[in-house]
Amino acid sequence: MSLISQNAVLKQQRDKKLDREIADGSPIAHADEEAEPVDELKLKKSKKRRRSDSDDSSNQKARKTEQEEMKRLEGFLFGNLYTPIEFDKETYGDDDGQEQVAKDAPLFFTDRSTSNEMVVYEEDLCAMGKEDLSEERKPVWVDDEEERTEVDIVRVNRLRKLRKEADEHVISGADYVARLRAQHAKLNPGTEWANIDRKYAHRCISEDASDDESGVTIARGFDVAEGGDILRSNDELVIKGSTTLLPGLLEYSRLVDANAEDPSNGPINSVQFHRNGQLLLTAGLDRRLRFFQVDGKRNPKIQSIFMEDCPVHKASFLPDGTEVIISGRRKFFYSFDLVKASVSKIGPLTGREEKSLEVFEVSPDSSTIAFIGNEGYILLVSSRTKELIGTLKMNGSARCLAFADGGQQLLSSGGDGHVYHWDLRTRKCIHKAVDEGSITGSAICASPDSSLFAAGSSSGIVNVYKREEFLGGKRKPLKSIENLTTMVDHLKFNPDARILAISSRMKKNGLKLVHIPSCNVFSNYPPPRFSVQYPRCLDFSPGGGFMTVGNAGGKVLLYKLHHYQNA
Repeated sequence: MSLISQNAVLKQQRDKKLDREIADGSPIAHADEEAEPVDELKLKKSKKRRRSDSDDSSNQKARKTEQEEMKRLEGFLFGNLYTPIEFDKETYGDDDGQEQVAKDAPLFFTDRSTSNEMVVYEEDLCAMGKEDLSEERKPVWVDDEEERTEVDIVRVNRLRKLRKEADEHVISGADYVARLRAQHAKLNPGTEWANIDRKYAHRCISEDASDDESGVTIARGFDVAEGGDILRSNDELVIKGSTTLLPGLLEYSRLVDANAEDPSNGPINSVQFHRNGQLLLTAGLDRRLRFFQVDGKRNPKIQSIFMEDCPVHKASFLPDGTEVIISGRRKFFYSFDLVKASVSKIGPLTGREEKSLEVFEVSPDSSTIAFIGNEGYILLVSSRTKELIGTLKMNGSARCLAFADGGQQLLSSGGDGHVYHWDLRTRKCIHKAVDEGSITGSAICASPDSSLFAAGSSSGIVNVYKREEFLGGKRKPLKSIENLTTMVDHLKFNPDARILAISSRMKKNGLKLVHIPSCNVFSNYPPPRFSVQYPRCLDFSPGGGFMTVGNAGGKVLLYKLHHYQNA
């Protein structure tokens, strides 16, 4: 044996003997002659080190036990957050190369058919997929204070409804949150189409789902049915509300006059809402353009502009909301910039000799302003440069205009009783037909989606047409409204084209509201006790909630239509 190995064996024997003596607590010297006496200080340090190691190990065990207990409690409360789901090894085996069955694959199906054919009901598969989805959904954020918080639900009266038992008093914070959520879901059930689980279930219904870009899935048996488009859109639920506007009686209430803070000294010729639904302009023969903030309670005035040399016959916002076009019986017109708060005078138009530009319409895309000129001419002016860009010529005199198809087409009517359709891209008349029963056309209006248009005549008759059918050659209107007996001056569809307002300034209370789906007049408007006097103009707010009527007495009446929720 070498010297190195002998020393190693002796050293190991001495270390073992020293450990036994330290464990016995005896500081006596070893009997072996080669062993050195143990220093007392070294023994103390060794004991201290062993004690600290023992304390550290016990602390680590305590922390580990505490962490395991916390994970167990959290897993009990919020699901298996830390322990992944494992398949049974006896079922699937321990070999890594063995394929495991997919989690969402059904192992069996139920045959519910009465015939000999095997039928797999997909609702079973969807139910399984739905359960898996609910298991995977985890809370985004967890508050640790909920478990340490206690809430007395008897102390506060409004919390007593959260009790599950009559003698229950104090509950934990987590139970309190869960019961509040359950109570909220009970009082506010929400909408079915917004339910995540319901969406997932619908996605499972059909294996041969639609592959088009819209991502729409049609139920089996309905893909070839006529009128299947109703299954492709939720616009009726989202845009037009959950209830349908019914004919007969209109639910409304009269509010404070829109211009109560500053009534006009002359007849009101124009009222219009800004695209934001809060700003309202009024203009009339007193040469003042006024702006009001409509809230239905005070309607404060924002600004007033005096047009020194032009009694206002019409004023209109550009649809983009940046300018106001103002005109009268003058060969020029004005433009008021809402951003810069400056007024610009435009005209006379180059090459034209019109003495009046009082009647005009602005295209929905804010690109074109169409003025009525002399001898059946329609003048097209660019809203950006304010210069004449083209003219259109009718056979008779032009009296009324209306844009359609987002500003690409223009409708006009006048002295010959015909309705003209103009294509503004080619500046040509694409269709011309007589308005049934009309001698002279006095008013025309198209619905916001351009599917309908209404034409009024000097005899007081208003015809409502489907525009596609009219262009296709059908002359018969959907409905002829004969409630007015004097010349129709103004026609206006509300934003969802369910109400058509018709008015005549030549007769007191000459204003009617028509329910478009049934083409019947609402019998309770105008109200019998509150006269609208002689109406001259009207407008609906962008959301349909407000309606304003300007009359010859200088007042702007304001009504709230309860069917619509937004202004």
